[in-house]
Amino acid sequence: MSLKIRLARGGAKKRPHYSIVIADARAPRDGRFIEKIGTFNPMLADDAEGRVVLNTERAQYWLGQGAQATDRVLRFLDKAGLVKREARNNPNKAEPGAKAKERAAERAEKAAASE
Repeated sequence: MSLKIRLARGGAKKRPHYSIVIADARAPRDGRFIEKIGTFNPMLADDAEGRVVLNTERAQYWLGQGAQATDRVLRFLDKAGLVKREARNNPNKAEPGAKAKERAAERAEKAAASE
């Protein structure tokens, strides 16, 4: 059984509140889980004390058992000092799309023609 440390969504519409849970990778996002090890409230400010509440002792135990954390939870664990999250690099992310490049080329042609 492969285990995941992931977020399970709760809260009302447009007012999300997440539980950090240990679950089987095949279980649904908000479905059955093994253990709840913390909470995440994205509605609070980034520096608020209760934004991320995490039981680091239990998280360390489950990581030792082979549980894999999702990217968002990995950020929380990295901030708590439990694991090291490598920064990702996508150099194409900031590059404009094909249509935007076409529009920029058309604008450049019009500017050159008007001068």
